Amino acid sequence: MFYNWSMNGINKLRIFSQHMHLEPAEETPPQLQRLAPCGQVVTGRETAVSQPDPLIYHAKMPGGKTIPLLKTLLSSACERNCNYCPFRAGRNFRRATFKPEEMAKTFMDLYRAGIAEGLFLSSGIIGGGVKTQDKLIETAGILRHKHQFRGYLHLKIMPGAEKAQVERAMQLANRLSVNLEAPNDRRLAALAPMKQFIAELVRPLQWIEEIRQSKPAHGGWNGRWPSTTTQFVVGAAGESDLELLSTAEYLYKHVRLARAYFMAFSPIHDTPLENYPAENPLRQNRLYQASFLFRDYGFDLEEMPFTEAGNLPLDTDPKLAWAQVALRDDPVEVNRAKREELLRIPGIGPKGAATILAARRRGTLRQVRDLQVIGVHTRRLKPFILLDGKRPTYQLPLF
Repeated sequence: MFYNWSMNGINKLRIFSQHMHLEPAEETPPQLQRLAPCGQVVTGRETAVSQPDPLIYHAKMPGGKTIPLLKTLLSSACERNCNYCPFRAGRNFRRATFKPEEMAKTFMDLYRAGIAEGLFLSSGIIGGGVKTQDKLIETAGILRHKHQFRGYLHLKIMPGAEKAQVERAMQLANRLSVNLEAPNDRRLAALAPMKQFIAELVRPLQWIEEIRQSKPAHGGWNGRWPSTTTQFVVGAAGESDLELLSTAEYLYKHVRLARAYFMAFSPIHDTPLENYPAENPLRQNRLYQASFLFRDYGFDLEEMPFTEAGNLPLDTDPKLAWAQVALRDDPVEVNRAKREELLRIPGIGPKGAATILAARRRGTLRQVRDLQVIGVHTRRLKPFILLDGKRPTYQLPLF
């Protein structure tokens, strides 16, 4: 391990960038914009740089707007020994560190150039979680108050951070995240033996909700308290989907988590888990689908179609699997169903349910074509609905 303090900011960002896809943060897949070594933009099919590292990600904001988001670290040096992490202590690779003022200036250079509109900032831990959190907060404060940056800022809460630091971060950021990594303390021990599941990871999420409940929202950035997210590593500690989703459901209900991220495990060279098999990405997708059913569709954990081993089936999404059991012989009358009942029909989401409710005020929906005209996707819903008391015709699957 070594530090090269002469590196400019863009080169430091590039050192971090090769692993930043492991920190999901609002993004869709990386956009086709990169930074060449000297900092100029390379877009689309231009080939000024051979296989450049992704620095900027498409990030979808709560209102649906998409912005270019810089995802990076304050430091890739870390004293923790998480078994799956590319930044773990003792791993032999090139590391770099920003000072808070330097990080703020580097981001503002990208912001003023129109390359990045928002910042996701995490860090390895050096000198303890409290000291590292202070540096993250200092960086955020410089951005907000010295540079007058009013855009999107997502800050990571470090393991071991104090409640007062969490509250200060809430006053500066649009979103905060705490990576649980595992669904419980037993599974966490296999992934991150130095971390404490409740004291260091769950408790900060509880503090955030306590502050939201007890203090007026105008104390937050732009008059709003930040939203919260967490991340789980999937497939490296023997955990079941039931374990992961039990914890996710608790967080949605009790600390108003905005989103749980699930990252399919992929082994990293020179880590204790380097010889473990990579997890099937389809499992990651099924977990996302199930967690959205809790957050947006009113489903409970008990309604998930778990196997005897506590996992979701990989061959079908959980909403469809539930409907095949619950709705096949008890279809929903689209013209009378409440919003929450419409949301349980495969193929209908919040937007589709709102569209149907609006259309019903204008008349009765009698044919599948009536749904198609108003923009509802009908490919999956036909076996599970009634339209004016009648089942629509549909073709049974061959297999």
